[in-house]
Parts: sequence; structure tokens; C-alpha cells
Amino acid sequence: MTFDAFFRLAVQTVTRPREVAALLVSLDLSREALLTAFALVIVLNTLFFGMTQLVVPDGSLLMPVMQDPVMFGVSLSLTLGALIFALTACGRAFQGVADLSQMALLIIWMQALRAVLQAVVLLLAPVSLFLSGVLVTAATVVGIWILVHFIDVAHGIGSLLKAGVVLLLAVVGMMLALTMIFSLLGVSPSGGAL
Repeated sequence: MTFDAFFRLAVQTVTRPREVAALLVSLDLSREALLTAFALVIVLNTLFFGMTQLVVPDGSLLMPVMQDPVMFGVSLSLTLGALIFALTACGRAFQGVADLSQMALLIIWMQALRAVLQAVVLLLAPVSLFLSGVLVTAATVVGIWILVHFIDVAHGIGSLLKAGVVLLLAVVGMMLALTMIFSLLGVSPSGGAL
């Protein structure tokens, strides 16, 4: 994919998320391609996160475990994996039809866009922390709106309200699963060992 095609698809994701979701769902990527793309977005997001920590070193609002880029990458991998499974399972509970690979591709695409956002924040943060904060907040709201459309199209639910419920249930399920996983690993919410 060329940079121009990536940029156009990124803009269409915001302006016409349903069309982009249908396009992504129609792709039949191999498991190897999905795993490679998953690893790439994890590495890019972790890299930009680490660079942002260098530019804006005050990480007092972050849990200690999240101040380490390696732990951030591990946590992001676990979080996205759990989210993919949760969105697939919760969608199926509403007679949804998306499979794991389709949902994974949608989440991977959103994380690719997140990596671009983090790069912009990295450039903007030294100029204005306020503007970078506004950008992150706006992107979060738009991201939720896009994800609800993605869920609706991928699962074929036919209702944004039901898709929103699927997202809510998936996030709750993901949080419970991650709490159990981190407890088994001996990591407390504060980042220290239990």
C-alpha cells in the first residue's frame, strides 16, 4: 500500500467508516499476514509511546508498569488480543457473523491509525501539551464512533445501538480477562509485584 492510498483510506475511515469496514472485512488475508500486521502495529505504537515519554517525561499519570516501553508493548499486545476475542464473542451473542480474522483486521487497522496519531502527538507535544491533549481526546471520541460502525458492519448486526452494546460488553469482558491475566502474572494495578 502506498502512502497516498494509506492516507486516503485513513480519511475515508473517518468520513465513511462503514465503507472502509466493508472493504477490510472483504479482504481474505492469511493468518501470517494478520500476525505480521499485528506485530507491526504493536512495535510502531510502542516506539512512538517510548519517544513520547522522552519528549514529555512526566509520566506521573501513568501506572509504573506503563512507563516502561517493553511492558507497554506487552500490555498493548494482551489488551488488543483480548479485545479481538471479546468483540468476536460478544458480537456472536447478538447473532453477529464476524470471525476472529475479520475482527483482528479491523482492530489492526485502527491501531495503525493510532500509530499515526501518536506520531502527530509526538511532533505536537513539545509545541503545546494542551493541543496534543485536545487532539488525543477528539481522536478517542472519533475512534469509538468508528469502532461502533466497524462492529456493526463486520457482524452484520444492523443497529448501531446493538453494536455499541457489543462494544461495551466486550470492553467489560476484556477488562475482567486482563485483570485475571495480570493477577496470574503477579502484577498489581500499581505496576508492582503482588
